[in-house]
Amino acid sequence: MVKEIAVATRNKDKIKEIRKILKDLNVRILALGNFNNIPKIAEDGKTFEENASKKARIISNFTDRLTIADDSGLEVEALGGRPGVKSSRFAGKKTDYAKNNAKLLRLLQGMPASKRKARFVCVISIAKNGRVLNVVRGTCRGSIGFETRGRTGFGYDPLFISPEYGKTFAELGPRIKNRISHRYRALKKAKIVIKRLLDF
Repeated sequence: MVKEIAVATRNKDKIKEIRKILKDLNVRILALGNFNNIPKIAEDGKTFEENASKKARIISNFTDRLTIADDSGLEVEALGGRPGVKSSRFAGKKTDYAKNNAKLLRLLQGMPASKRKARFVCVISIAKNGRVLNVVRGTCRGSIGFETRGRTGFGYDPLFISPEYGKTFAELGPRIKNRISHRYRALKKAKIVIKRLLDF
């Protein structure tokens, strides 16, 4: 029997990425769309850890399954760590990737490359029966470009430049991105915990 893990997100791009990174685990990954009457969860925490843990607790209790919840975002040094936990709604509550990227470019206008340091952060909370069992974090350092580049990925991928490759995540494509990203690094740690909890 294939074991199941619930992932506390409706973001199809995140789910796709998580499934690719965890594909070597013999588990069925269920998104929130696989369940009915899922409660709405306000992401009102001040840290990625608070938001991820809140989602993991509520969804694990509701679905009665081992649950992983991801809260991630971009921290730009010159902006004092913004957009941070508000990365997905940086340009307002009803926004999209393009508007968020445009706002970021506007705020960094005229700033030289040396001042455009940034990092992606991903925190994953693992919970069961409403109780958080473990929290892991992954980070990836880079810089913000002067224009969007590339056609793959999502979020700030067209602006985030990997120093290792000199290209944006959106230019690198999923095959390379999923080997170096903040989410990959967090999930690599989470995978060890998941294996233990599911008795692999």
